[in-house]
Amino acid sequence: MKTQSESFTFYNGVILYPIAFVLFIWIVYWVEVRFGVNFTEYGVRPKTLVGMRGILFSPFIHSGASHLWHNTVPLFVLSVALFYFYNKIAWRVLFWIVLLSGIGTWLIGRPSYHIGMSGVIYGLVSFLFFKGIRAKHYRLIALSLLVVFLYGSLIWGTLPMDEKISWEGHLAGFIAGGILGFRFRESVMAPPKYNWESETYNEDEDPFMRHFDENGNFIEFPKEDEINVNEDLPTIRYFFKEKSKENEQEHD
Repeated sequence: MKTQSESFTFYNGVILYPIAFVLFIWIVYWVEVRFGVNFTEYGVRPKTLVGMRGILFSPFIHSGASHLWHNTVPLFVLSVALFYFYNKIAWRVLFWIVLLSGIGTWLIGRPSYHIGMSGVIYGLVSFLFFKGIRAKHYRLIALSLLVVFLYGSLIWGTLPMDEKISWEGHLAGFIAGGILGFRFRESVMAPPKYNWESETYNEDEDPFMRHFDENGNFIEFPKEDEINVNEDLPTIRYFFKEKSKENEQEHD
């Protein structure tokens, strides 16, 4: 059970880290606009040695405000979910998604610069979905269904439908997240286990089972502190004396 200070630190991390990610990618874009520089060449350039630096740098580079904005909201929402439900492994998951999605893009991508946080977002969607289904815990399954509801349409982004979009990065991120969803076994909420599911459970020792007969019918026992209505109880009688007319006249 978390102490008050641990809980404060936990909830701060759940919100502050995602905010920091979002601020960082906006700051990078602001530097490009403010100083008139272009970081696109630091993106992933498939099958080239210099293009390998984009494996780590490309998620923080965007082509424009529209591209950046479309990645901001899902990045924040999904990273909050990651740090809330998988706090112990959140940093490792993020690192491996960035690394594996970048390597995958470098291996299968077209000869162009691939930039943006989209690959990481696809990795987070895939990880949260497959990890939640595999955990068999109702909260994590609900999270998986929510992710599908909000971002299920992103699956079409893994197909070559638009030449201007790096579907290779999306596909690499999605595959990376799925692998990590099955790879990380720790930090999974155990499904709630009730006492009757344990191996040492004895039905005869369960006081609740006393309320059922052999046919499963409910039996209601009288409470021990119930008062027996048949017992002779003391009777209290009240007498009311009418007010005399003489006293009424005195007060008029």
